Amino acid sequence: MQEVNGMKVYSLDEMLDKHIGEPGTAERNNFESELRLDLLGEMIKRVRKEQNLTQDELGALIGVKKSQISKIEKSGKNLTIDTLIRVFDALKANVKIKVEFNNSDDLIIA
Repeated sequence: MQEVNGMKVYSLDEMLDKHIGEPGTAERNNFESELRLDLLGEMIKRVRKEQNLTQDELGALIGVKKSQISKIEKSGKNLTIDTLIRVFDALKANVKIKVEFNNSDDLIIA
């Protein structure tokens, strides 16, 4: 925390620590995992649009309905690895997955 013009100013990390939990806690890990999934959905949407594909067209390429593509883009939750790989293949993406097992059962996808 620092003071600017008499006001307390907190960094994003300080706010996350205070309101979500310290790094390494279950709450913080869950928050960061969900954030990554949301960002993944946004990235898929952006790339789909850059390639001038509609949700219907992408769905047809991978064998799912438009509604599934919409769900993927809104949130990567409940997405199978198989579907994700088919999306990446359809979008001609280079995929690298890094999995780290920490001292707990947490799975980090970077």
